[in-house]
Amino acid sequence: MKAARLYGPGDLRVEDVATPGALDAGWVKLRVDAAGICGSDLHNFRTGQWISRSPSTAGHELTGTVTAIGAGVDSVAIGDRVVADSRFWCGDCAQCHAGRRHLCASLGFVGEICDGGFAEQAVLPARLLHIIDAALDERVAAMAEPLAVALHAVRRLPKTAGSVLVVGCGPIGGLAALLLSKTFAGTVLVADRNQNRCARVARVTGAMIVDLNRDAIAAATANASLLAAIEATGSVTALNQLLGVLDPGGTVAMVGIFHGRLDMDPNSLVEREIGLLGCHAFADELPEAVRMLGELSEPLLALIDQEISLDAIPAAYQRLLAGRSDGLKTIIRMRQPVEQS
Repeated sequence: MKAARLYGPGDLRVEDVATPGALDAGWVKLRVDAAGICGSDLHNFRTGQWISRSPSTAGHELTGTVTAIGAGVDSVAIGDRVVADSRFWCGDCAQCHAGRRHLCASLGFVGEICDGGFAEQAVLPARLLHIIDAALDERVAAMAEPLAVALHAVRRLPKTAGSVLVVGCGPIGGLAALLLSKTFAGTVLVADRNQNRCARVARVTGAMIVDLNRDAIAAATANASLLAAIEATGSVTALNQLLGVLDPGGTVAMVGIFHGRLDMDPNSLVEREIGLLGCHAFADELPEAVRMLGELSEPLLALIDQEISLDAIPAAYQRLLAGRSDGLKTIIRMRQPVEQS
């Protein structure tokens, strides 16, 4: 079968590999139907930060159909359509026992600890699989995991009235704007240097586009305080700009994966009582994200950037790293749809 495997920083190869063999107890074999490329996939390709085994089949945003089950598996059955939890937790540490699996002491991710979804077939622990509606579009199903990440970031923000600013209209920022547009009574503001992508998110979600300066924010909020924001770029420059427009008492939910270090005066946080909240993956939001997929199908499909084949993954990495996209998510479809005559 074909798989996209990461050998090291900058070294991703689509190649033929052996199909999965006999299953261990508690594991499940899937025919992968679709998968999404995540910003963390690009970060790992660029830096090698999370390469723990080489080569490894990348891809932690995946949906598939169960084709075989190992001994002791009763949570899914052959033929079930499923999405995968990306988090590979130990189950033994204090954080896992407290229900905070996303903070597991030895947390890893599908596509790193075990082979992921950039392949025609995948083998995963049954504990990571969630059954989905058999009629759900596979492209929508592939967005369950990033939707859970965005939902976690939105929920980390304090309850506020007025406005919420989302900086970065990539996959997580755009999905956060979509969730806010459905659940937040105030104004959703979005900012991104990629104007085409920002415009698409605004069109789909109804959010208001702003520049990251105080005059633009003041005009958009009618001079009301801006007290809540989501940082989804991973850009130190963007975060510094965001801190400059946030009002005293405000909170930033940080979900971007950063390159570089923040150089700032911590007194600016102390004196203005600014809160910085880290948002790592998701806690218990994946089942709810799965339940939301049906009602969000139309806007989710409208946010897709491109649909590609397995063979096109390396070129897609280069395109996305260069910032050449005006949508949120590149979706890999393992079987391309047949065009109707």
